[in-house]
Amino acid sequence: MTLTGRRSASFLANEGAATIEDAFWASRQAFRAVTKQASERFADRDWHGSVADASHRLDAYDASVSHALEGVRAILGDRIDDRIVWAGMKAVYSGHIAADADWQLAETFFNSLTRRVFTTAGVDPDIEFVDTDWDNPPPAARSPVHAVFEGSNAATLIDRLLDALGPDAPYADRDGDVAAAARRLAEMAPAGIDRVEAITALFHRRTAAYLVGRAITTAGPMPLVLAFAHTEEGVRLDAMLTSEDEVSILFSFTRSPFLVDAEPAHALVEFLRGLLPRKRTAELYMAVGHHKHGKTVLYRDLVHHLAATDERFDHAPGTPGMVMVVFTMAGFDIVFKVIRDHLPPQKRITRQTVRDRYRLVFGHDRAGRLVEAQEFEHLRLRRDRFTDPLAAELLDQAARTVHEDGEYLVIEHAYLERRVTPLDVHLAGDPEGRDRVIADFGRAIEDLAVTGVFPGDLLPKNFGVTRHGRVVSYDYDELELLDRMCFRAVPEPTNPDDELSAEPWYGVRHEDVFPEELAGMMAKPMRTVLEEHHPGLFDPAWWTDVQERLAAGELFDPSPYPEDRRLSVSPEPAPDSQRERNDPQEGSAR
Repeated sequence: MTLTGRRSASFLANEGAATIEDAFWASRQAFRAVTKQASERFADRDWHGSVADASHRLDAYDASVSHALEGVRAILGDRIDDRIVWAGMKAVYSGHIAADADWQLAETFFNSLTRRVFTTAGVDPDIEFVDTDWDNPPPAARSPVHAVFEGSNAATLIDRLLDALGPDAPYADRDGDVAAAARRLAEMAPAGIDRVEAITALFHRRTAAYLVGRAITTAGPMPLVLAFAHTEEGVRLDAMLTSEDEVSILFSFTRSPFLVDAEPAHALVEFLRGLLPRKRTAELYMAVGHHKHGKTVLYRDLVHHLAATDERFDHAPGTPGMVMVVFTMAGFDIVFKVIRDHLPPQKRITRQTVRDRYRLVFGHDRAGRLVEAQEFEHLRLRRDRFTDPLAAELLDQAARTVHEDGEYLVIEHAYLERRVTPLDVHLAGDPEGRDRVIADFGRAIEDLAVTGVFPGDLLPKNFGVTRHGRVVSYDYDELELLDRMCFRAVPEPTNPDDELSAEPWYGVRHEDVFPEELAGMMAKPMRTVLEEHHPGLFDPAWWTDVQERLAAGELFDPSPYPEDRRLSVSPEPAPDSQRERNDPQEGSAR
């Protein structure tokens, strides 16, 4: 018997729990260290450093879990997969974190280790925190993450907000910015403002910073977000967002997470939920960088929905894909995507290629145009919660991933994404708004291009429309980094027979793209709108210019708000009865 084997389960449980707790707090310190740098990056206009920090923070969690697992293996030895020991560790660990402000994140960290050690189909409550152990958060988790500001008028309020929470860098024209913001705030809250409640740290993402809060007006609370840009002339107060829809787009599931040094996470998310009551709690955790806990919350949402309804999974609306089986439930705004066993030869990809591209999207800036996908393994769902046609297709077309286990279907690997309306379905059902959505489709392609992404297949069925009327991409099997593509003009024919040939008279490599041919793949109404609003999409010179500017180090940052939200532009707000229909659209790249 090994030395580890002679140690009691109680000793191992205590030592293992302490090791995991230490690793968790080390991971939190590393997370905060990177996050704290965001303010310095903004003050120094170090945009590439900001992007590198965001990427590093995404990778840091898995590295922390791996380090923790090494420590636990050293303690447990050949009892690393002893469920009795892990059950004991969970009980001890739960007691240790009971009073910690980030107890929920700590529970998820523990789960990350157990999922690596045990490939459990479904969940095991003995060794995982299936739901949090605590009905109410500890007092430390309820610590406020916001401050209250009062003033006799809008200008005084804005001035105090900038004094307390604004960027630590010289302004280009602070007095002018305060005056413009005060005028806008007075226009949006004509009945008056009692106070402003604002989160005590700026939200940073790429080249922008945001002060996030709410104005308490005589008519009720109103979101209040101030957007800052740091130009060569100095900091500018660039825009003001005052509607739930505008702030929801800022925190969209199609955007990369913020770096915001405000803790505890539970209190931060609770404040954001007050601003965005229609947004999933899981998405808010992801929006502030806690992806793993966001996944935990999303899974709990699924479990609760299944328990509360008798809905069944069925094929998702839209054209069936050749790479994925996609399904959803009517009352659950998430789609599940499972890779098919056999991919068509024309796709020239493998299952691993698909997984690699989803990982690329996870780590890349999503520019507000790529739907974030959460990767799940070993899902165990009752067979009778699937329609018969869907279950039959999964077992036939995805047998490497899906199998039956008694009354259950076990899905070894799936991606979960927010459900959006397929673009082709939306265009068929909304003829009045067709031109506006098509124009945004072109803007989406441009936004992706300037952030270094070529979406590949530009057919409408591969794009979707959010509830805000924004076009986004959700099909990644042909997505490529822009610098790997070669944008060419179609060569002139060498003789009249060339033009009549069914095959190209010129060589075509896998990385070649002929932008002028994209127009021929589109229906005339779509082509007409895109040629009017985004003619560069069909011009190789536009694409190569973007490639060259990116290669030279230029950093683009597509704006998450429309031009009329900028303080330099006079707003023309729609009447309240029309605000839901005329949802804001993103502006062009800065």
